[in-house]
Amino acid sequence: MSTVSLAESHQQFNQNNELSSNPLSVFGQNDPAPTACFSIQAMAEPSVMPRVLELFAKRGLIPNRWHSDLGGRAGDELTIDLQVDGLNRQQIAHVAASLGQLVSVTSVLTSEKLHS
Repeated sequence: MSTVSLAESHQQFNQNNELSSNPLSVFGQNDPAPTACFSIQAMAEPSVMPRVLELFAKRGLIPNRWHSDLGGRAGDELTIDLQVDGLNRQQIAHVAASLGQLVSVTSVLTSEKLHS
């Protein structure tokens, strides 16, 4: 039986569990990549939703979930929450930046949901 000091054990843990820009290295080689979640705030205009969807369609992706709400005092704010699989962290950041450049979009938030 081999003995490992607490310091060595901690160092091994840190080496094996460091965050990486490659989602597969964080979740393991056989684990699927996380689901990307986007929350988009925009002015309520009819052309916003198809322009948002187009960014995913150009990449051959179909959102798993799409929910939109009109809000604001005058009903002039649109919130779109969507989830999509098949993107790594660099792609998530690129899509978020592209969404933020769309006319009428005021903010974009992203997060990742792990599969259990």
